[in-house]
Amino acid sequence: MKKALALIFCLIGWFALIGQYYLAIENKTTSILETNFRFFTYFTILTNIIVSIYLTIVAFKKDNNENSGILTAITVYITIVGFIYQIILRGTWQPTGFQRIIDELLHSVMPVLMIIFWYLFENKTALKYIQIPKWMIFPVFYLIIILIRGNFSGFYPYPFVDMTKLGFTKVLTNSLWITIFFIGLSMLYIRIGKALKR
Repeated sequence: MKKALALIFCLIGWFALIGQYYLAIENKTTSILETNFRFFTYFTILTNIIVSIYLTIVAFKKDNNENSGILTAITVYITIVGFIYQIILRGTWQPTGFQRIIDELLHSVMPVLMIIFWYLFENKTALKYIQIPKWMIFPVFYLIIILIRGNFSGFYPYPFVDMTKLGFTKVLTNSLWITIFFIGLSMLYIRIGKALKR
């Protein structure tokens, strides 16, 4: 069952990513190179790539008895994608047609599927609060990269980290709140995991 679900979920993930890439190229307003750079600076895209790669590995790997907390970390990342989109970003645009389908797959469907997968298959006995700093490496590194690149290119993938419009202090404050949310969500998953394993 685990491999079958992983295969189905990863196919949905790859379909959404390929669809979004097609739309990005089809509707590009900059050079191909810049369009590609921008595509891979979205946390949504990078996280869905990580999710799809993880699920693909699970679907085809012989030994799936990992207990490193990687599934929980990835689930936290994609949950954040879902939350931030639904709460902050959904009202900023109204996609239609194929773009709306892809948008919902990336921001709504994949987070729900990964939460289900986590609930069913995570080795919850291995979850520890001490793992959270390690889980934070990816989002913190991501934030640093997009701020550095944005400083040179003028492009920021999300309005709440747009240094040119908000200024350093506001972006720092927004980043701090997101970090707090990340830590709190990670602790919640661990707490739920500890409760479920009983």
